[in-house]
Amino acid sequence: MASSSSSSPPPRRSVFDAAYIRAEFDGAGISPHFIPLIWKYVLQNPRCGDLDGVPSLPAAAYALLRNKFRPTTSTLTAAAESKDRTTTKLLIRLQNGESVEAVVMRYDTRLGKYDGKPRPGGVRSTLCVSSQVGCKMGCRFCATGTMGFKSNLSSGEIVEQLVHASRYSQIRNVVFMGMGEPLNNYTAVVEAIHVLTGPPFQLSPKRITVSTSLLLRLALQYSRWFLPFCLVGIIHSINKFNNDLPNINLAVSLHAPDQDIRCQIMPAARAFPLGKLMNALQSYQNESKQTIFIEYIMLDGVNDQEQHAHQLGKLLETFKAVVNLIPFNPIGSSSNFKTSSDQSVKKFQKVLRGVYSIRTTVRQEMGQDIAGACGQLVVSLPDERSAGGATLLSDIEDLRI
Repeated sequence: MASSSSSSPPPRRSVFDAAYIRAEFDGAGISPHFIPLIWKYVLQNPRCGDLDGVPSLPAAAYALLRNKFRPTTSTLTAAAESKDRTTTKLLIRLQNGESVEAVVMRYDTRLGKYDGKPRPGGVRSTLCVSSQVGCKMGCRFCATGTMGFKSNLSSGEIVEQLVHASRYSQIRNVVFMGMGEPLNNYTAVVEAIHVLTGPPFQLSPKRITVSTSLLLRLALQYSRWFLPFCLVGIIHSINKFNNDLPNINLAVSLHAPDQDIRCQIMPAARAFPLGKLMNALQSYQNESKQTIFIEYIMLDGVNDQEQHAHQLGKLLETFKAVVNLIPFNPIGSSSNFKTSSDQSVKKFQKVLRGVYSIRTTVRQEMGQDIAGACGQLVVSLPDERSAGGATLLSDIEDLRI
């Protein structure tokens, strides 16, 4: 006798799980050209409970959608807003009962400068999305690393974060800097990016950034696949990504100029020796001719001294590289790390710029008071507030070479 669990129908999938819905439509003889119309309907009606209201679909499509799909499989359960009203953190419950966080950040590009001149543009919102529940990498300066790894998000669950965030702001940029290591959920992340850059979202690929864990950036540009890609030393994935998305720019999470310090703060680095990583990056740059972005978290007394700046400069002197210095954000009383002083950060930057002629930027932080800043995402909301107007900050996401 079959058990009740074996006779239960499988849970309905997110309509944004692109590969799945395309396969189902293909099997039913329904044109995939209808799929963007369905996505547009859900994006414009994020609280819709069913898909019967999608206009102009074949009858067979409605039946298929009722039986196998839901408009969204995740639920926005809470939102917290920073005191300066520039940052909103969203708590999103997944179909499997787990939760992830996404963060809306508001900027005014006109407040920043590029090459000493005011930047063009205006007000924009950037969404930081998660790719996993928890993370396997275990970086000791990262709150998400304390959770351990729980599950991967589907491509639909990644895209749904934008659907939920659209209720608060019109999203112009998306950054994969939330919970999880994108390279460890490779297929879903790549599929989600393709959805976000197509209709109806039509996000400019150069305004999509993918990070590892939470610190790094990956930006795409379809015309030449500009893709600053950040990783915690996952060497074997460099060639795979380069083959799948040719002509990419690569950004790497180093965080230390030698292997011993890297292993102290990033346990996963033990499997990826620094020398082999740098050799792989050199081969990548020789082939791609792209600038490599280096992400470096500043930890007081650990990796922020002048000697470390010289070590990093010498490590990168054969590369065409840009270094992004990231101030450490507190992750609770259990943390053994402290934020580097402004003086230490400026001195570090001065060495890289002045001695080694390496372009070096310092990251501006947002959302610390709601644990929504870089390295702080760990599924918690200190307070619920409604989103409203924002005091606008200068842009930190568009780094153009």
